[in-house]
Amino acid sequence: MAALGPLWGRELWGANKNLARVVGTTDQRNLAGVGRGFRRRRPSDANWPSPAAWRRLNDDVDGNLIPVEFPIEGCFKDSASTDCQNLMSEIHNPYYIGDQPGLTQTLGWVDAWVSKPSVYAVAAENADHIAAAVNFARENDLRLVVKGGGHSYQGTSDAEDSLLVWTRRMHDISMHEAFVPQGSKGGNVPQRAVTLGAGAIWMQAYDAVTTKSGAYVQGGGCTTVGVAGLVQSGGFGSFSKHYGTAAAGLLEAEVVTADGKVRITNARTNADLFWALKGGGGGTFGAVSKVTLRVRELPEFWGAAIVRVKAASDEAFRRLLRYFVAFYREHLFNDHWGEHARITSDNVLDLLMVCHDLSTEKVKEIWQPFLDWVARLPGAYTIEGQPILGSIPARHWWDVEWRKQNHQAVFDLDDRSGAGSNNAWWTGDAGQVAWFLYGYESLWMPASLLDVDSLDQLARALFAGSRHKNIELHFNKGLAGGPREAIEATRDTATNPAVLSAFALAIVGDAGGGYPGVRGHEPDVAAGRKARQDIHKCVNELRAIVPVGGAYVSESNFFQEDWQHAYWGSNYARLAAVKNKYDPTGLFFVHNGVGSEGWSQDGFVRRASSRSQALLNPAGQNGGRNMARDSGVKGLHATILSRPV
Repeated sequence: MAALGPLWGRELWGANKNLARVVGTTDQRNLAGVGRGFRRRRPSDANWPSPAAWRRLNDDVDGNLIPVEFPIEGCFKDSASTDCQNLMSEIHNPYYIGDQPGLTQTLGWVDAWVSKPSVYAVAAENADHIAAAVNFARENDLRLVVKGGGHSYQGTSDAEDSLLVWTRRMHDISMHEAFVPQGSKGGNVPQRAVTLGAGAIWMQAYDAVTTKSGAYVQGGGCTTVGVAGLVQSGGFGSFSKHYGTAAAGLLEAEVVTADGKVRITNARTNADLFWALKGGGGGTFGAVSKVTLRVRELPEFWGAAIVRVKAASDEAFRRLLRYFVAFYREHLFNDHWGEHARITSDNVLDLLMVCHDLSTEKVKEIWQPFLDWVARLPGAYTIEGQPILGSIPARHWWDVEWRKQNHQAVFDLDDRSGAGSNNAWWTGDAGQVAWFLYGYESLWMPASLLDVDSLDQLARALFAGSRHKNIELHFNKGLAGGPREAIEATRDTATNPAVLSAFALAIVGDAGGGYPGVRGHEPDVAAGRKARQDIHKCVNELRAIVPVGGAYVSESNFFQEDWQHAYWGSNYARLAAVKNKYDPTGLFFVHNGVGSEGWSQDGFVRRASSRSQALLNPAGQNGGRNMARDSGVKGLHATILSRPV
């Protein structure tokens, strides 16, 4: 099996000494010094910080500076050892991964990136610890990385030769019955809210807000995703069609910016930065230390419809897809229904839908016409397994003990000694743990495709795409059909406005396991490259009917063309202005993040002006392909890697 080559060269660069020492100001000497050709320091450089400097940082963070171990390293020497075998078992537990500063849940992406540990981590316990790490990185020209949940498919939460701000220990949760953002001068009605530390994950949030308090906070579907990272990327959960994105529920955030200041941001205080944090990309504008989110009323029921239908022929599958999109338009295109339909290459329509505020009787009533249609054609269709149609009390949706008592085996559990009883993740998310991505693309599907005269076209495109790769339509990740309040709240975020008029987000991806260099556990590079080509062909069938749909930043192609428009549409110019205001020297770098155009792929070498606006190109570069339709900036230089797609 071929070994995976590095994405970038391993040259060890020097760096000019950073002269900025004044916390809370932008030193013009530093701004000038971080120009074209500037290189961040690596451990083998002569001007890497001295042991004495690291000791001073350790004192500043109350002894919470730790060398970062890489658990996989022992497997390079002997993959058959007991320690390595134990690791290969533990690494499929997302709670174990989350407790390791040197690991990320995604281990890499073929021909793109490989998870590598930082040199040191500040295991932050408060915003002052984060500020000390930010100041140290800025003053010593270091590559800085921020990690909470560590779920990034793009590898944005780790970087070799870097200093890591690790927020895992910052997981305090506080409920508020009458929250008013700081700095408000009247006009703000107190409301119910929850404040969560940057290291909290969504299972902890749901346990506190829903299971224990009988309320709801809009968050992510995957229980082990970090709260702060999801909000900064936009954030969708199973019930987003009703409540809007997680970013839309942000009321206030505490964030450490590149100058080392701890800032409060809300709609009245640092309002431009607050807006950017609502979907502008995690780890791009600063290191968030805590977020306060709106808490909602909990409905009586949440439920599901799980049905798997196998078609006997291609023609029968075409008819099934045409019937389903019409059925969705008539019965499911509203804020009650979320989650996804999976359209497979072997002619299976696999439906895993969840519903908001519908009783079991109502769920069965809604789906009966679909089941009747399938039953009338027994030679063409087979329902595989027993359909599941029904609801449960919403308060028990994430209640692990209740699920056990009612024989609902929907969670995998952390079986480590001393693990919390609520350390659980959905069984359906197990495949994402310690995977190595082959390819991944997304595309927002506009609601206009559900017009009666467009249903045939939509069904044909779905069938054509499924000949190359399986397609998932995530209905909760498109807000069309949702309440006006949810749509308007999401409009006031940085997320691509295409989400507002989309009925679903189409996702196509593939992955394997393993890690490069571990004998017997290496990724299948050839299979990965083939899968990436098939994924691209599949999504191109959808792009034929959605040429400017845009993509979701957290679930997209590492090699995304014109990512500025694909991720943020007409919002990109405004985001670039915020980036240049709060981080003019590019201390916070993430792959395909706002302002990253001016840096090498690893974030170590400055290759252009520090100001993102310098990259604006009114003429456009690719005729609008993969761009959101908008009336704002018409084009941006695409950051496109010269690799086969």
